[in-house]
Amino acid sequence: MTHRIGVVCLTQGKRPQDLARGLRSLNDQQGVELDIVVVGNGWEPTGLLDGVRGLHLPANLGIPAGRNRGVEHVHGDWIFFLDDDASIPSPTFLSDAVAKFVADPTIGLLQPRVEDAEGKENPRRWTPRIRKGNPEHPSAVFSVWEGAVLIPRQLFDEIGGWGDPYFYAHEGIELAWRVWGAGKRAWYAGDLVANHPAIDPARHSYYYRLNARNRIWLAKRNLPVLLVPAYVASWTAIQIVRSARNPVGMRAWWGGWFAGWRENPGGRRSMGWETVRRMARAGRPPVI
Repeated sequence: MTHRIGVVCLTQGKRPQDLARGLRSLNDQQGVELDIVVVGNGWEPTGLLDGVRGLHLPANLGIPAGRNRGVEHVHGDWIFFLDDDASIPSPTFLSDAVAKFVADPTIGLLQPRVEDAEGKENPRRWTPRIRKGNPEHPSAVFSVWEGAVLIPRQLFDEIGGWGDPYFYAHEGIELAWRVWGAGKRAWYAGDLVANHPAIDPARHSYYYRLNARNRIWLAKRNLPVLLVPAYVASWTAIQIVRSARNPVGMRAWWGGWFAGWRENPGGRRSMGWETVRRMARAGRPPVI
């Protein structure tokens, strides 16, 4: 059976060589039928491989909204999201990933292990769990690194896709939470590999602001009311400790924190208490 997969690659056109590498890695995939769209977030996609379509968004809508617009233009029983600076080195990556869903119907979302193709040290944040351990070890997770994610199309539509309002930061946590809320598990497949350059992300004031605002929006959109203050309080304490020597970043962070309470992102879908219990039994209750 050949699996049909819709693929969404989001880009602003600033990394043409990386994008071309990622598209070639998709073109090399075996045992699957791909419908690929490159979403230009404020950029007109050009110079694409044969068979790859472009979608021009006149303005940068942000990462989650841009991905969602791409999904509207692809067909398939599965949706695969690949960042414009990521690639998949194995020609059987997608068929192997789908096979995991088929073998274990409790899996609702899959993120592979991420490695730098040049052998540089891989950031610990790429393994989305508190106890990082061996990155080759698979496990259930409660957030995802968004650069390479596979999910059944039906489930993606059911949970409402990526959170449009976030622009960027924490949309991968919400997607994983909503997969758990739908009765499935988000899965870290440590035996499958995606490549991504190991670079330190810029930590500018806008990052700190959105990090704080979106953390509160995440709670307001997804948690039972009783858990919202507990979740926000735990992450506020963590951020204060982490940023003790970064007063500039903390000023921006507090601005986002107050904006998160003041502004209404909409789209609330509170997880049920049974989901809270399932997540707690699996290792991470949604209060930390």
